[in-house]
Amino acid sequence: MTTTSAPTTAITHIAQLVTNDPSLGEGPLGLIQDAAVVIDGDRIAWVGTSSKAPATDNAVDAGGRAGLPGFVDSHSHLVFAGDRTAEFNARMSGRPYSAGGIRTTVAATRAATDDALSANVARYLAEGLRQGTTTQETKSGYGLTVEDEARALRIAAEHTDEVTFLGAHIVPPDYADDPAGYVGLVTGTMLDACAPYARWIDVFCERGAFDGDQARAILTAGRAKGLRPRVHANQLGHGPGVQLAVELGAASADHCTHLTDADIDALAQSDTVATLLPGAEFSTRATWPDARPLLDAGATVALSTDCNPGSSFTSSMPFCIALAVRDMGMTPDEAVWSATAGGARALRRTDVGVITPGARADLALLDAPSHVHLAYRPGVPLVSAVWHKGVLV
Repeated sequence: MTTTSAPTTAITHIAQLVTNDPSLGEGPLGLIQDAAVVIDGDRIAWVGTSSKAPATDNAVDAGGRAGLPGFVDSHSHLVFAGDRTAEFNARMSGRPYSAGGIRTTVAATRAATDDALSANVARYLAEGLRQGTTTQETKSGYGLTVEDEARALRIAAEHTDEVTFLGAHIVPPDYADDPAGYVGLVTGTMLDACAPYARWIDVFCERGAFDGDQARAILTAGRAKGLRPRVHANQLGHGPGVQLAVELGAASADHCTHLTDADIDALAQSDTVATLLPGAEFSTRATWPDARPLLDAGATVALSTDCNPGSSFTSSMPFCIALAVRDMGMTPDEAVWSATAGGARALRRTDVGVITPGARADLALLDAPSHVHLAYRPGVPLVSAVWHKGVLV
């Protein structure tokens, strides 16, 4: 019997390569000049300078373009139907955002067919992939019934491995007078139906959604079912979300817009990642999260799109990098790390967000000589080639 192996490919003459492996290159980004990467199947086999690249079956000349790991978008809400153009238009005319707008999407999502929802997820994943996103988390949260939450997760799991149960997005209108009853549903029958499709459990711990005690009960129940906690925390104001995330060992506390010194210290002394979502502040004209105190304290920071139809309808990680540099106190190096390795940390992944031997072969090339151009040239479609699991897409 003979066996055949996948052909190997060398990508050479990468002007500047972000590896996120300091053992391979310069600084925290592990930068290599005139770099080469060898792909074997769906894995990175070798990384170094072009002059030392081994022989391979295929060769690609990057032509002096910059390279970096595929983006890791660790927070999105892609299982939905309809849009909220009217709400956005009104908000841009002066109406403040509140969590209640979610109900509009819930109604449209409940009414949509499975095929329509699946097509929507595929569309936005493809949109992100064209912009360099090769790992995508996504959540339920627009069904809010046992049946609709379970089908949302089933559909999401057909498209990505990083699936989050967010039955605790808001209290739906049919439980408006009985929020405790809804928490009981989420932690009982709904969790039982949804857990088989999900890796994570999340809760919107915020005024107008779920308080600290409710959030703790929901996350604790999910953890007992084998789901790892994540938390929508401190987006609209100060609250218990960040402290609860750290207490329960959540992989990430997401938004982190309004933080006390105690919140920052708690994040810095834990392995809970602070995931910042600048698209939400851009789309709601809200206060920008300040990354500088988090970074200076030693907290791990991720950047993500929060792609959703209400408060952050963008799938563009490059756009979020530009916002983070311009308005959130991050350097270009910090923002790129947070959009790649930081997102991987938020998903507890070691195989993505880095370009190092053994990692998944996810790589993006830019029509630019440096990753700094992602912030330097905002809004320009710089991503010119993407490899996902070793395949040029």
